[in-house]
Amino acid sequence: MKINLITPANKYTKNGNRTSIVRWAKLLRSYGHNTQINTEYDGSACDIMIALHARHSAEAINLYKAKYPKGPLIVVLGGTDVNTFLKTDATITLSAMEKADALVCLHDQIGEALPKQLTKKLHTIIQSAVPLKQQRNPSKRNFDICVIGHLRDEKDPLRAAMAARLLNKSSKIRVFHLGKAHNDTWAIAAKKEQMENPRYHWLGEVTAGRVRREFIKTHLMVLSSNQEGGANVVSEAIAADVPIIASNIPGNTGLLGHNYPGLYPVRNEKALSILLQKAETNPQFLTQLNRACQKLKPRFTPELEGQAWARLIENLS
Repeated sequence: MKINLITPANKYTKNGNRTSIVRWAKLLRSYGHNTQINTEYDGSACDIMIALHARHSAEAINLYKAKYPKGPLIVVLGGTDVNTFLKTDATITLSAMEKADALVCLHDQIGEALPKQLTKKLHTIIQSAVPLKQQRNPSKRNFDICVIGHLRDEKDPLRAAMAARLLNKSSKIRVFHLGKAHNDTWAIAAKKEQMENPRYHWLGEVTAGRVRREFIKTHLMVLSSNQEGGANVVSEAIAADVPIIASNIPGNTGLLGHNYPGLYPVRNEKALSILLQKAETNPQFLTQLNRACQKLKPRFTPELEGQAWARLIENLS
């Protein structure tokens, strides 16, 4: 089938949206489909459209359905679709969702936040990642922590840095933040934090390969978001055998589970600092995090993700 994948993230962007759409295109090509990635819809014919984000791709969705009313459409829901735009841009967002023949969510709990009439066409497809090619080798001298994600409000990006300020002076924790600032305000804030907080190091936007090198040397990853649609960085960390400490929000518990031992109350740097110190000083706790992630690992394989997409497309064709 000819599949048109629409994403708001252009090809020069190194964010989760671009990573996801490129991986889906590759998976679908492995099943024999002809895939094209576009940021806008040009009106050309295709057998099916997959649009990432209801609100951000609404224009493409509307154009496609106006030209091909019976054209199969899959809309992949982003975290902001459900947590923000259903409130702030309800008419446009809901209309895009209603036009879809199938909705795809990236974690188990998105359905709880959707209007009931939409849940019947909702499909959960967990994002995947591949293991590291070399063995992990965390620092012996320091206890390094990584934060992977762009600096923007939804990510609560400086929470780990704030938590690091509360640690005992004897702590060897260092926070390495890999991600582009969404705007100048966030860039200034990160640079200021780096100047004032010797534990915090902002590395800016980096390549996927650089992220994987960070996974080799880090002890754990912190995911501090206020909201998530099912972050691919969770899949990447688990596939790389990197334990996770995460904010207790649906986008994280929908992947890790409500009983995951590394959860802390969102926006609470004190609680996060306690978990960080526990991970550094209590080997049993770090082992507990590792075991929990190992147990989850079978959920995040490319085979499962590819099979789920192939079934969904087959059912719509």
